[in-house]
Amino acid sequence: MENKPTTQPKGRYELKYRGVDCLNCGHPLELSDKYCPNCSQANSTKRLTILDFFEEFLANYVSYDSKLWRTLAALLLRPGKITKEYISGRRLSYTNPFRFLLSLSIIYFLILSINSEFESFNKFGSANKRPFIDLNTEFNNLEFENEAERKIALAQIDSLRLNKYLKNTIDQKDSMVLANPKLYFNQIDTNGLTDRFFKKIDFFNTTIKHDTIYYFDESTEKFGIPSTRENKMAFNLANSLVEIEKRPGTFLNTLFSKLPFTTFFFLPFFSFFIWLVYIRKKYTYTDHLIFSFHNQSLLFILLIVSNLLNAVFNFSSEGLFILIFAFYLYKAMRNFYQQGRVKTVIKYFFLNTIFFILGIIAITILIAQSVFTY
Repeated sequence: MENKPTTQPKGRYELKYRGVDCLNCGHPLELSDKYCPNCSQANSTKRLTILDFFEEFLANYVSYDSKLWRTLAALLLRPGKITKEYISGRRLSYTNPFRFLLSLSIIYFLILSINSEFESFNKFGSANKRPFIDLNTEFNNLEFENEAERKIALAQIDSLRLNKYLKNTIDQKDSMVLANPKLYFNQIDTNGLTDRFFKKIDFFNTTIKHDTIYYFDESTEKFGIPSTRENKMAFNLANSLVEIEKRPGTFLNTLFSKLPFTTFFFLPFFSFFIWLVYIRKKYTYTDHLIFSFHNQSLLFILLIVSNLLNAVFNFSSEGLFILIFAFYLYKAMRNFYQQGRVKTVIKYFFLNTIFFILGIIAITILIAQSVFTY
C-alpha cells in the first residue's frame, strides 16, 4: 500500500511529478516524500520554469516560517537567546550567522554609499584646481564701500599670498627634482631607510605629476632608477597618492566598499578577548564568535533602519539607534552568559573599550591598504 500525502500539493510538488528515487543522491523515495530525507532536495521530476524558479526564490524570504523571519524575530525580541539556541543545536531554524552578517553588512554599506555625497568631494581634487589669478590686479579692480571692508579684503588677499608663497616654494623644490632627476634620486638613495623611502615617495610624486610617468618601468628607463622592491613600493604609493589627490571622493567610495569584508577580519580578534573575559564559562571560542556575529547583525539592522528613516523623514536618528543597541548588547550579555548585573556592567565597558581600540586599528590598516592599492 502506497503512503499518500493527506493534503494535495500544487505546482512542482503535485503527485504526478513525484519520483521514486532522488534525482540528486539516488535515495529511494515514497509519494509522501516532498523532500529527500537523505539530501533534502525537492522530490519533483518537473522541469523548472521561470515562474517556478522565482516562486521558490521568493518563498525562502517571504514565507511566514522562513529562516530569515525567524532569525530577525529572535534577534530583535530575544537578545542573546538566539545564540544560545544556535550553539545548542537548533541551527536549522535560523540563518547561518556568518552569511547573515555578510549580507547585512553589504546592504548597509551599499545604502551608505548610495546616500553619501563622497563623489562631490572630487571637485576639491587637484584635477579641478582653479587657474592662476593675479592678486594685485584683482585687488586694484575691487570697489569698497568703506575702509573696514577694504581691510577685511586685504587680510584675505594676504592669506592667499601666503598660500601662493607656499606653492612657489613647492614649485621650486619640484624644479630641483626635475632639473636632474637621476642625480637627485642617487643623492636621496644614500640616506637612512625611513628618510630615504619617504623622499623617494616625494620624488615619484613630483615626476608622476610633471613628467607624466604612468608605470614604474617608465621611470626606470627614463631616469635610470634601479628596479628594486623598495623603489617599486615607493612608486606605487606615490601613484596612489596622486590619484587620491585628483579624486578624493572616488577614493572614499572605494574605501567604504571594503568595510563589509573588514568586519570579518575584525570580529575574530574581538571574539578572542570575549573568550578571555569569559574564560571560566564553558563556551568555546566559536560560541563567542557566533555571539559577536549575532550582535553585529543586530547593529547593522538598526543602522539600516536608521538610514531609511533619515532618507524618508530627513532627520538624523543614528544616535537614538546606537543607544538602543547599547542597551540591547547589555541584555544580550546578561541572557547569554548568565552573570550578575555588576559583573556584566564591568565586562560590558571593558569589552566595548577593546572593541573601539581594535576598530581604530582595523580602520587604520584598511586605509593604509587602500592607499597602497588605489
